[in-house]
Amino acid sequence: MTSPRPGSAAERLRRLRWVLTGLFTALNAVGLLVFAVLVVQADGDRGEQALDGELRRVTSTMSRVLQYDDALITAFLAEDELSTKCPQFAVLPSGVEPFDPFFSQRSCVPVDNAVLGGLAQRAAQSGALLEGNVRATDGRLVRIGAEPFRNSSGQYIGAVVAVMDAEPEQSRHEQVVLMVIGGCVLLLAAVAVAGYALSGRAIRPASAALEQQEVLLAETAHDLRTPVAALRALAETATRHPDQGAELLPRTVRLAGRMGSIIDGLLVRARLAAGVERLAIQPVWLDQLVAGVVEETPTEGSRVTLTTAPTRVDADPALVQRAISNLLDNALRYGRQPGAEALVHITVAGGRVTVADHGPGIDPSVARENFDRFTSGGGSSGLGLSIVRWVAQAHGGMLRVYNADEGGAIFELVLPVSAGDPAVPMYGQYRGQV
Repeated sequence: MTSPRPGSAAERLRRLRWVLTGLFTALNAVGLLVFAVLVVQADGDRGEQALDGELRRVTSTMSRVLQYDDALITAFLAEDELSTKCPQFAVLPSGVEPFDPFFSQRSCVPVDNAVLGGLAQRAAQSGALLEGNVRATDGRLVRIGAEPFRNSSGQYIGAVVAVMDAEPEQSRHEQVVLMVIGGCVLLLAAVAVAGYALSGRAIRPASAALEQQEVLLAETAHDLRTPVAALRALAETATRHPDQGAELLPRTVRLAGRMGSIIDGLLVRARLAAGVERLAIQPVWLDQLVAGVVEETPTEGSRVTLTTAPTRVDADPALVQRAISNLLDNALRYGRQPGAEALVHITVAGGRVTVADHGPGIDPSVARENFDRFTSGGGSSGLGLSIVRWVAQAHGGMLRVYNADEGGAIFELVLPVSAGDPAVPMYGQYRGQV
């Protein structure tokens, strides 16, 4: 496939598609980033709340077990089952009133007692529950909660400090972060693909309009090339032989009319493709239409024979005339052996127009490519055959390609026959469809 020319409208449309895709992806990336941050923060807060809830259960329970009778009594703490489980805890003085510290029987994580004592003092001084993270002596992350308690005079004299290993919760949170990041990356990739598809759909009407414009210009140049050349030849002949003006003038008028018909046909096709006009279907004598095209087409030394039977089809005469002209022009140009004149035979019967030449034939491997725009195995643009196929399909017919046994290519245009047409199909003398 040929890349669009730099600076062309097609190239600008392609860049616009990438720009729209980038903007769409960037906007969604911002939204996904905000969403990911909120999810990670919410999961981290939930994990800390779960740890703090467990620590608070221990500190509040132990605070209620403590008794005070002129001095703090911690003897009952050792009898509580929480003293033998994790999280571990300690009852530590703040320095206001001395008493012997108490440590739970089970040590779950190794934490420096000085750190615990400092936290107890801060909790007693503030009179509020303190929570936070510290490092154990082995480097593990631990969660600590300190709940202050009072003596009988209402003074905060110490705090119950609970300690819990935070590594499992931290590992779980990191897994959640990785899952969120991976999910965002996948979603962003999906958004980019969706954005590319949506942007392509958004600019599709503009691309289709540009493609129709390109095809219309190419078809105009293709179809007008032959009549313009013939018109120039007539003008040159008239210049060299002024005495033949009376004979050449009617042919010039007919060629000018044909050129106008070609332009009208192109405009009709453009309007049909745009959906603003329909085919002008009417009964047409196909044999007479083909005979008119043969008569008006300059052969330039080639030989064209025509065999017809009365056949009437339901078709748009202007478009069918253009299709027949393209088939004939293709046969005259490429249906000849090197150094020999072109020999073309046209048969019209039963709604079929068969154009046979004596050229090298057509390679079956590239027969279908000859119907594509701007592609032909014989050196032409291929556009003429593409137009013929389009006309056939627009009428509910078809275009077939054959190779004759004795050599040469055969193109058969099939159109719907009008009801009551007396013509009898004459096709059958060639075989070997490709």
